[in-house]
Amino acid sequence: MKILANVAEMRAACLAARLDRKRLGLVPTMGALHEGHLSLVRAAKAQCDVVAASIFVNPTQFGPKEDLATYPRNFERDSELLEQEGVELLFAPSAEEMYPRGAVTWVTVEGMSDKLCGRSRPGHFRGVTTVVAKLFHIVEPDAAFFGQKDAAQLAIIRHMVRDLDFTVEIVSCPIVREADGLAMSSRNSYLDPRQRQQALVLYRSLTAVKNLFNQGERQAEKLVAAGKQAFTQEPSVRLDYFVVVNPATLDPVDDVSKGGLVAVAAIVGRTRLIDNVLLPGGG
Repeated sequence: MKILANVAEMRAACLAARLDRKRLGLVPTMGALHEGHLSLVRAAKAQCDVVAASIFVNPTQFGPKEDLATYPRNFERDSELLEQEGVELLFAPSAEEMYPRGAVTWVTVEGMSDKLCGRSRPGHFRGVTTVVAKLFHIVEPDAAFFGQKDAAQLAIIRHMVRDLDFTVEIVSCPIVREADGLAMSSRNSYLDPRQRQQALVLYRSLTAVKNLFNQGERQAEKLVAAGKQAFTQEPSVRLDYFVVVNPATLDPVDDVSKGGLVAVAAIVGRTRLIDNVLLPGGG
């Protein structure tokens, strides 16, 4: 596995793969890798000839009071895991490399970037779309792999790709969960044992909605009420949002007969966690 920290070197390595007529896949990460990230790598390996991954804790997607300084970092472990999974190229730039002095250009998906997490984390999605656009320009992948856990991010990146005519295929991969249902997240490492148990309320709330949906309920208002009810059992967990939206536009829906995305965000201790479930349409 080649580890590259320079934009020009990464671009050259990716160009060499494409000139060799290799299908190139990209797995963007912020490191602190877990099984969810590795599932993206395996999906990329299955669909591509060469896999590139990135490890970059992107400062522009963190707010001034968020956890940039304390975000978990373990580059040696992460790089070993990626090499074990067969990643050929690892891009690990510095913040100065990605954002040269005087950089003032942003990529913003208007009308979507202030929804869901964007409402409570102003500027977050602007940082995400800017860095992802830069990665797409540097790597020029045939396909890029993202987790369904970050459903709003996924929808916004798809919109950006369409609007800016990127040729990359966006591949969504299923949420990977712990045995008890907690969605895997690098931020789970912040939780103490008690908080770890409290965090399960996110999964319980989504399970309650899915069960009600399977019983035939299609009114979003009643599904949301069932989800919020679960949080009354964990008063120390602060609910940020619990919504049912169109998974492509992130707009609220009243009826889920044609499907929907049930998304939740909550603060456990000082840790903000997200989760979601997709409801199928046609019934």
